[in-house]
Amino acid sequence: MKNELVLVIDFGGQYNQLIARRVRENNVYCEVRPYKIKIDEIKELNPIGIIFTGGPNSVYLDNAPGVDKAIFELGIPVLGICYGAQLMAYALNGKVTSPNTREYGKTETTFDTNSLIFKGLPKEATTWMSHTDYIEVVPEGFTVVAHTKDCPCAAMENAEKKLYAMQYHPEVLHTDNGNAMLHNFLYEVCNAKGDWTMGDYANTAINEIKEKVKDGKVLLALSGGVDSSVCAALLAKAIGNQLTCIFVDHGLMRKDEGDEVEKAFADWDINFVRVNAKDRFLSRLALVDDPETKRKIIGEEFIRVFEEEAKKIGTVDFLAQGTIYPDVIESGAGDAAVIKSHHNVGGLPDYVDFKEIIEPLRLLFKDEVRTLGLEVGLADYLVWRQPFPGPGLAIRIIGDITEDKIAILQDADFIFREEIALAGLDRQIHQYFAVLTSIRSVGVMGDERTYDFTLALRGVTTTDFMTADFARIPYDLLAKISSRIVNEVKTINRIVYDITTKPPSTIEWE
Repeated sequence: MKNELVLVIDFGGQYNQLIARRVRENNVYCEVRPYKIKIDEIKELNPIGIIFTGGPNSVYLDNAPGVDKAIFELGIPVLGICYGAQLMAYALNGKVTSPNTREYGKTETTFDTNSLIFKGLPKEATTWMSHTDYIEVVPEGFTVVAHTKDCPCAAMENAEKKLYAMQYHPEVLHTDNGNAMLHNFLYEVCNAKGDWTMGDYANTAINEIKEKVKDGKVLLALSGGVDSSVCAALLAKAIGNQLTCIFVDHGLMRKDEGDEVEKAFADWDINFVRVNAKDRFLSRLALVDDPETKRKIIGEEFIRVFEEEAKKIGTVDFLAQGTIYPDVIESGAGDAAVIKSHHNVGGLPDYVDFKEIIEPLRLLFKDEVRTLGLEVGLADYLVWRQPFPGPGLAIRIIGDITEDKIAILQDADFIFREEIALAGLDRQIHQYFAVLTSIRSVGVMGDERTYDFTLALRGVTTTDFMTADFARIPYDLLAKISSRIVNEVKTINRIVYDITTKPPSTIEWE
C-alpha cells in the first residue's frame, strides 16, 4: 500500500486497536507496531504522524516500556495518549507522579481552544479518564492546554515541535468530541490528505492479487463467516475460477445458514465445494460436554475434512486465509496484556500441497472488512452476518450435543434474530444470539406440568469486542421474543436474558 501512514506505537493498553480504527475512520491509513520498534525502521516507514497508546504501567518504574528519545527529534508529529502522554513528559524531563486523587470515568475538562488539536471545539466537555499517575510538571517548551479539577495537565503541547499529549482517551465514545480531536491532529498537525478509502483499497488489492497469483490456483477454506466470505469475494473478483472454495458444513451452523452461503456464491465464477459433514462431526462429539474438548474436536475434524477435499484437487499454488488486522496485532502483541480470546477454529492443515499463503484482508479491521464486502458486491446478508464462533452452535449448547438440541437452538435463535431485525435493532446491537442451557425447569403449559429446557438470550453492544455491555433490549420486545420461542419451539419453557458485561463475563457462554 502506498497511502500516507500514521504509526500507532503500542504500549499494551486495552484501547490500542480502537485508536487505529479511529484513525482509519478519518480516512488515514495506520498500522500498530510494538514500542520496541527501532528508529531506523520508523525512518524507513516515513509516517506523517505517530501516536503513543495507553498502557498499564507507570513510566518511572525500572521495567516500564519506553522509547528512544530520538523519536522526538525526527520532525514527525507525535500524539501521546494516557500512558503515552506521561511517557512523553517523562522522556523529555517533565515530572510524572502518583497523586492522592485518581481519575476514572467521565470527567469534566476545560480546554484551550487556541491549540490546533482543539480547534473549533467547545472550551468545556466531558473526557474519559483512566489513570493512576499524572503529569505534575510539563517538560521545557510545553504548555498545558487542558485541565480538570484534579488533573493539572489533562493535555499539553509543544506546538513548535508538533508534540501533543492527552491524559484522557479521545478514542472512546465517552469522550465528547474525541474523534474531532484526533481529526485535528491528523489534518491540522500532520497535514493528512485522507487517501485511505475502501474503494481504492479494493482496486489496489485486486490488482495485487492478480499480479501475485498470475495463472496459479488458490484454495480457500470458506467458513461462511464475514471474513472468509469477503476474502472469497475479493479473490473471485481478482482471479475468478482460479479460486476453489471448500465450505465444510459441520452441521452446527445457524438455521438455513449453510444453504445461504452456498446460494450467495452460486452465481460467482469460482469453484465452490460444499462438504456436508454433519454426521461425521456429531459422531465425534457424542457425549462430549467439556467446551474445550468440543473446540479441539471440531478444529481437528475441520482440518481433516479440509485436507481430504484439498487432496482431491491436487497441487495448488496458494492457500488463502481470511486473517484480519486484529489477529495480526494480537499475534504480535509482545508485552501487551491479552484481553480478547478467540473462539474460531485455528491452525493450518498438516498436509495440503501449496506453495504460499496469501491473506488479502490482513490490513483490515472488521468494520473495514464489511465495507470491502459491499464494495466487491457480496450479498448483504453475508456482509452483515452476526459474529459466529468457528465451533458454531457446539459452544452455544451447554453440555453434550445432539441433533435434537441443535434443531431446538437453531429454531429459537432464528426467532430471536428475526425479531431483533424486525425491530430495526440489528445494526445497533453488535452481537446477539441464543444459548441452550443444560438447565431444565418446571413449567405449566395449558393444564399440564412441563419439565423443559431454559434458553438464555445474549445481546451486547461494543466498539472492539474486548469489552462489552449488555444491550438494553426493550422489555416489550423481549416479551414478544419470549412468547414466540415458548409457543413455537418445543421443549423450551423458560427464557432468561443475560445482563452481565464483559468483563467479568465473556460474550460467548463457553
